[in-house]
Amino acid sequence: MHLLKTQPETIFQALSDPLRIRVIRLLTTTDEEACLCELVDSLLEPEYKLSRHIKILKSSGLLTARKDGRWVYHRLVNGVPYLESLYETINLLSDADGFFKKDLSNFKKRMRIREDGRCQVGIISSDLSEKTK
Repeated sequence: MHLLKTQPETIFQALSDPLRIRVIRLLTTTDEEACLCELVDSLLEPEYKLSRHIKILKSSGLLTARKDGRWVYHRLVNGVPYLESLYETINLLSDADGFFKKDLSNFKKRMRIREDGRCQVGIISSDLSEKTK
């Protein structure tokens, strides 16, 4: 179990941005870990922007990271009851604008490119539709 010493306001402040909610929702739904390039291709957001948001989510205690070769994989912190409840609540949020549906579709396409369960190619946003046919 991962023990957190994060203040509640830090967690809610981290979730005050729609992009960060999209990241958390994507990872809670898929129960996957993802490297930055996979998130860039899934959310169709610039690397510099997502990197900054990932850092905030990590510092708030919502994400953890693990380095594997040249890739850093980000995963939700699990095993903390109040975070599990928070993730469930995020998954119940409305998707009226359709962002989440598109994010999930892109993520599934992007994950098909993995080799042996690991990222191999870096950012390919512009070529994603060609590489996943």
